[in-house]
Amino acid sequence: MACNLEAMGFYVYVDESGDEGFKFKGGSSEWFVLSAVIVPDTSELEIMKRVVDGTRAALRRNGVPKNKLKTLHFRDLKHEQRLPYIHRISKEDQLTTVVVLIDKTKLTSDNFRGGHELYFYGVRLLLERVSWFCKNASDNHGARIYFSNRGSMSYDDLKRYFVHLSKQKTAIDWAVLDTNEMFTLTAGQRMGLMVADAVASSYFYAVEASSYGFTETRYASMLLPRAFRGNSGNILGYGVKFFPENPDIDDLAWLAE
Repeated sequence: MACNLEAMGFYVYVDESGDEGFKFKGGSSEWFVLSAVIVPDTSELEIMKRVVDGTRAALRRNGVPKNKLKTLHFRDLKHEQRLPYIHRISKEDQLTTVVVLIDKTKLTSDNFRGGHELYFYGVRLLLERVSWFCKNASDNHGARIYFSNRGSMSYDDLKRYFVHLSKQKTAIDWAVLDTNEMFTLTAGQRMGLMVADAVASSYFYAVEASSYGFTETRYASMLLPRAFRGNSGNILGYGVKFFPENPDIDDLAWLAE
């Protein structure tokens, strides 16, 4: 856990879409999606202003009242308003995304069905990949991580979970992550959390069928250029991680390159 924080290196913003419930005929989503948005600390403000303030300005020009744009919630936007938002994210070359897509219908273990165990494990998978990206990008710099606040959950418990993991052998590279550099804020306090919300929601819509039985893959497809790639250039398993297993790629044409 002794990462070099003199020059932080990266800001990481974490949010989710869907829910942790398993009552699929009682309103629970079939998928739970977590996202991380990674940006260099030296250009974070410029990037987020281009994305968030640029989107706000475009929406205002098209008649959206200013008071509705203080905090951008992707779900609250119409399809035609979401597209310019996702387009701006997709064009930011210094912005990298990691998403974990959990198909809850395939989870048979009761370990994920109580409390926030599913969220904890999903964040673990997410931060594994965040640490790989940070390590590949810079051997010397760590990451400061901001989680979007979930009112019903204790982030002290989440920190204790990661302190526990840091003492064990896991796939997380603790040379670039530190539990003392993990914080919780509301989306309105950091523009990066609004962007993480947009990324999580975009991938959620790509896998979660609507009440009419259709998915919307366009947003996720637009965002693929920003997905973290492994050393071999693969997105699957790196910038896009499915759990418990990778679906047949034929069922996910939007992931085909």
